[in-house]
Amino acid sequence: MTDLQPHTVRVLDVGETPPGSVRAHWLHIINNGLGEPVRVPILVARGKHDGPVLGLTAALHGNELNGIPIIQRVIADLDLEVLRGTVVGVLAANVPGVLRGERSFNDGVDLNHIAPGKPNGNNSQVYVHRLVDRVLKQFDFLIDLHTASFGRVNSYYVRADMNHAVTARLARLQMPDIIVHNPPSDYTLRGCAAGLGIPAVTCELRDPNVFQPGVIDTGTLGVLNVLYDLDMLEGEVVCPITDTVLCQGSFWMYTDEGGLLTVKPKVTAYVTEGEIVATVRDIFGRVTKTYTAPEDAIVVGRSVNPINQTGSRIVHLGRSPRTIPCITADEPRAATTRTTP
Repeated sequence: MTDLQPHTVRVLDVGETPPGSVRAHWLHIINNGLGEPVRVPILVARGKHDGPVLGLTAALHGNELNGIPIIQRVIADLDLEVLRGTVVGVLAANVPGVLRGERSFNDGVDLNHIAPGKPNGNNSQVYVHRLVDRVLKQFDFLIDLHTASFGRVNSYYVRADMNHAVTARLARLQMPDIIVHNPPSDYTLRGCAAGLGIPAVTCELRDPNVFQPGVIDTGTLGVLNVLYDLDMLEGEVVCPITDTVLCQGSFWMYTDEGGLLTVKPKVTAYVTEGEIVATVRDIFGRVTKTYTAPEDAIVVGRSVNPINQTGSRIVHLGRSPRTIPCITADEPRAATTRTTP
């Protein structure tokens, strides 16, 4: 049974969705300045059989949109008669940001740097706290769907703690171009989930402000791989690529000279120490600064905005890149139970 006439709730309870059904919800999370509700759109698909809760979150940054159709596709195509467990899709985690087409919340704060927020904090802190308290805490696993932001483009890459067996497996199931080893010791939604004992990965689905069919197709398949791997659906892991690139961390290069920026390497390109990666010209076209790679690396993301004030981003470089095999259906599974923090 599918009920896409949204129900307005103040606290999401995935157990209230009847087995074998999909329900749409508006989560009334805060009020705006006129006292009107700000509501987060959520889909809950509960299978006929018991199992884990897989959470999918999109648009925590309001201009990062590729995750929305992934959630829609995954839930629309689920066979609820055989699904073991529940899939929860938070279609637009940052509602004010989506409506304004901007990365940040409406008070200018990046929601992905303040989790778990505060129950009695400022605007953005309260919003994140309620999102965590009323939604995230019910998940057993989390895939947080992002893209690059304004003025930048990304490869399709995943950030994950590759020393954690479950999150390492979740990352490889996504079939990304690049995986960046990144322990979640921060205030991201992924880090907050990890602190609650919820294995979580962040998927960076290329570029902002657009729907990109290719990466949407791949991202959808990555989520389905997780459902198969967790034994929530019948089926086998599908991995049409043979390997991915694992980096032992990453970093951004920034300019120290303002002007018109040209970045040379494309995403997923390898650069060597000393190779020119960018130039800055003044408004008259004269080269005022040249930037070189400080070490051998792979380009995870890059700036595409030529208007460069001093301190702007240049390239996002992945450290110590090496090729690892993508996951296969016959590879032994890691333990996939939620851990108590």
